[in-house]
Amino acid sequence: MKIITILGARPQFIKAATVSRAFKSYTSIEEKILHTGQHFDSNMSDVFFDQMDLPQPTFNLGIASLSHGAMMGRMLEGIEHILMSERPDQVLVYGDTNSTLAGALAACKLHLPVIHIEAGLRSHNLIMPEEVNRVLTDRISSTLFCPSAVAVSNLKSEGFPYTNTKSQDQIVINVGDVMYDAILYYQEKAKLIISLDNWEIKEKEYALCTLHRAENTDDPKKLEAIFQALQIINETLDIVMPIHPRTYSLIKRLGRQDWLSGLRILEPLPYLEMQRLEMGAQLVLTDSGGIQKESYFHKVPCITLRDETEWVETVEMGWNVLTGANFEKIIAAFSRRVLPNSNVEKSVYGNGDAAKKIANYVWGNL
Repeated sequence: MKIITILGARPQFIKAATVSRAFKSYTSIEEKILHTGQHFDSNMSDVFFDQMDLPQPTFNLGIASLSHGAMMGRMLEGIEHILMSERPDQVLVYGDTNSTLAGALAACKLHLPVIHIEAGLRSHNLIMPEEVNRVLTDRISSTLFCPSAVAVSNLKSEGFPYTNTKSQDQIVINVGDVMYDAILYYQEKAKLIISLDNWEIKEKEYALCTLHRAENTDDPKKLEAIFQALQIINETLDIVMPIHPRTYSLIKRLGRQDWLSGLRILEPLPYLEMQRLEMGAQLVLTDSGGIQKESYFHKVPCITLRDETEWVETVEMGWNVLTGANFEKIIAAFSRRVLPNSNVEKSVYGNGDAAKKIANYVWGNL
């Protein structure tokens, strides 16, 4: 079986590393990676392939820094050309980026089966581009691998599985979360080879913050409220912030570099360095879906700078608090931060063998 895996953004590289490793156990599965180029910075892309032993892409479209429409159009054109040439048996996509939807659409138009890993997630907010991407990708996928029971429930409430054009039902399977696989595989390596001394910080004596989603960065009032809260928190607990290139560019454009004053600002970091910072933090503040979940895996409380989350289980178990970009809510969540009683080992995201289950299923349906 030939599989074309379509990647484009940093979280997808992490997920793909676990699944590609599992595919290698089966000589009858041939995987080729198509990189759209959506994340082009070396710290956001290239280093992940090197650090996580992810196979180098067979194809790289180099499409980035465009509007949503222009990016989708060029990706569709480039992906379609490669799929028509390669004629894979399956096309595999991850998550909810523009690369995800472009890959799924191109495959669907060519009547190629689509595998969607991390299917069924819902924020129930269609203003988010990611929500549009994931809803549409699910609808046209043939095999939907879900990370949790909640994701399966979301799909069932929407009427899944549907019948596709070949009169075969879609397959919906809860395999667990491939991100948990990655944490279990890499966390000891991160601790062993990376020291917090690199950043002159100490274990559990700082808060880690990331900020990149358009719903926050495209609204100057929201950005200001978040950074005002970070400045207050920084008086009590040092803020360490690997800053996203897009976020920094927007702050410069607004002429508000003063928002960063006193914060420990870092360049974007590779996966292992981020894991080391996450597991060493006393607290995480983020608008990233993946980091919310990784914080839970590392037993670190999280304040999510959004009004909703796809990872509702982390909120229900007390590891995650939603504040949006509300100054008062962020400060209140910081003031009452406590470690919850939930047992992380009893994970709602599987047992760390999601990639193996995916590879077994694909191999079993050759």
